[in-house]
Amino acid sequence: MRRLAALALLLPLAACGGGDEGDAADGGELTVLAAASLTDVFAELAVPFEEEHDTEVGFSFGSSTDLAGQAADGAPGDVLATADDASMAVAQDAGVTGDVETFATNVLTIVVPDGNPAGIASLDDLADATWVRCADEVPCGKVAAAVLDAAGVEADPVSLEDDVRATLDKVASGEADAGLVYASDAVAAADDVDSVEIPAADDALTSYSVATLDQSQDPALAADWVTWVTSDEARAILTDAGFGTP
Repeated sequence: MRRLAALALLLPLAACGGGDEGDAADGGELTVLAAASLTDVFAELAVPFEEEHDTEVGFSFGSSTDLAGQAADGAPGDVLATADDASMAVAQDAGVTGDVETFATNVLTIVVPDGNPAGIASLDDLADATWVRCADEVPCGKVAAAVLDAAGVEADPVSLEDDVRATLDKVASGEADAGLVYASDAVAAADDVDSVEIPAADDALTSYSVATLDQSQDPALAADWVTWVTSDEARAILTDAGFGTP
């Protein structure tokens, strides 16, 4: 349904062009390095962009930490989108990014298999459950550790996953009683999981950043993607997918 909405929102993206940087060369190909939690919504946002620019958008989804490190080392790519400021800073400090824009926020939530067979109702219940979260060096792992610490909950996960989608998959498949993921991931897997809200806390919130990369083979097209994902039209799609506004 959201894919249809994205097509309906097709806008004059050419107006998003890079100004002094020149017009994007239609028919090219764009490579976006993006946090795993952006998998579904970025695929959706690509539909009108590809239509307007007569181009293809390819994605490399994974841990923001890993992708930022790869970008900093000069790995091929046109755009970097991370799930936290610290990861983007790695690429910034390496001098490989253009201007950095904050385009969305997200909040941590508990996901459980459909029907919540273990009866998880709060973070406290994780102490007696088989649960999973992201690894400590991954943005969603850092947020999870901070949330648990702030809540005074001592509960060891049975595994630490490479990224938020791997964490979600463990729960959706029934391998774990619960997992800590972002609210947008719970929305994306709504048919397979239920979510248990964590009481609002600053520790549960993360911000998403996007920037062009100096190694881009098409800087104008990369700039158009950044302008698109920070637009009001894209923000409506992000909101529908469970993301918050900056």
